[in-house]
Amino acid sequence: MQGKHNGAGESKDGLYSCLEAYARQEIQGWLQDLLEQEVTDFLGREKSQRKVVADAPSGYRNGYGQPRRVTLSLGTIEVRRPRIRNVEERFVSRVLPLFRRQSREVRELLPELYLHGLASGDFELALRGLLGAGAPLSASSLQRLKEKWALEYEQWQGTPIEEKQVAYLWADGIYVKAGLGKEKTALLVVIGAMQDGSKRVLAVEVGYRESKDSWAAVLRQLKHRGLSTVRLMVGDGHLGLWAAVAEVFPEAGEQLCWNHKILNVLDALPKPMQVKAKPQLRAMMYAETREQAVRERKHFETTFRPYPKAVRTVVEHWGRLTQYYHFPREHWKHLRTSNIVESPFSRVRLRTGASRRFKSAGNATCLIWKTLMVAEKNFRKLNAPHIVAQVAKGHRKTEGVDSPNERVAA
Repeated sequence: MQGKHNGAGESKDGLYSCLEAYARQEIQGWLQDLLEQEVTDFLGREKSQRKVVADAPSGYRNGYGQPRRVTLSLGTIEVRRPRIRNVEERFVSRVLPLFRRQSREVRELLPELYLHGLASGDFELALRGLLGAGAPLSASSLQRLKEKWALEYEQWQGTPIEEKQVAYLWADGIYVKAGLGKEKTALLVVIGAMQDGSKRVLAVEVGYRESKDSWAAVLRQLKHRGLSTVRLMVGDGHLGLWAAVAEVFPEAGEQLCWNHKILNVLDALPKPMQVKAKPQLRAMMYAETREQAVRERKHFETTFRPYPKAVRTVVEHWGRLTQYYHFPREHWKHLRTSNIVESPFSRVRLRTGASRRFKSAGNATCLIWKTLMVAEKNFRKLNAPHIVAQVAKGHRKTEGVDSPNERVAA
């Protein structure tokens, strides 16, 4: 009995040790069967079956093409594409498009790994261990991939924005250690709320965070691509952005990011007072009504009167700190801060220390843009997405509640 038990254990260990290879083999056979079935559906008959219907598609099978490697996230498999001759309409496989050598998941993995700190020379060693010895990952193929991303980025910059009216834009200038060159340059990023409540990256450009001209160029490009109206711009307190918004989208409301403003206020206070100030600032930020927010602000003014700079930092910008009260209560969570830009950028910023290898701002920008495009697919919609279109069309709110007599000029 003991011997049989050991034998069973060895058998299980043997299956476990080749589990990856077994799974790849099964998927390879399944994918080959799908390719064969596509041809059967296209010709209207099984392999070796005669054409029996007069109006059935013409053509016949003609063997197979050369073995072709396809890299998936679980490794590299090999299939053979069936060939068809004498057909009026060209056969195009939906399962395996002609020039695709990698799955979507693998294509999305590459820019993330690149930005996580893998230099070009590290890719082959790292990815062959992950994807298998047959993965097509030569240095030249990776260079072609980067060139493809650069072309995609250039095309994306000119892609028309179909929705002319947008409810909200979030903007921020993000500093990253990714070969952006001069010490003051940053990536100027704009994310927009589409009318279905989804969020899209609309601009990623190298520029100067404090510069009106840099931000104006970004916003004019959005206008050139079709964006005509913005209801609310959410951003940091840098003056360049607001001067550009007033010039390019003068109808837009302006909402300062509370997180940035709280940091500004705390910087104006001695450390012992910061602990006391923080909950008062958050009470203003999360007040249920504008009147309550004003009461919290006056309490703050009284408490911190000995620190006029801290008080002034709040009072002078009060209008821009409370614009979100004109918009649906369901959206306040999204409008108080510029976290919608900060969140997808956090992993990029934290992991680009090794990216100083980029020789140009262009290389860094298109690769970071590619990573943002990957992240965009997982962006969550705004709360109450069904009312975003109403905001985009100009419906106003008072304390987050419908105000039917008030509309923003379209």
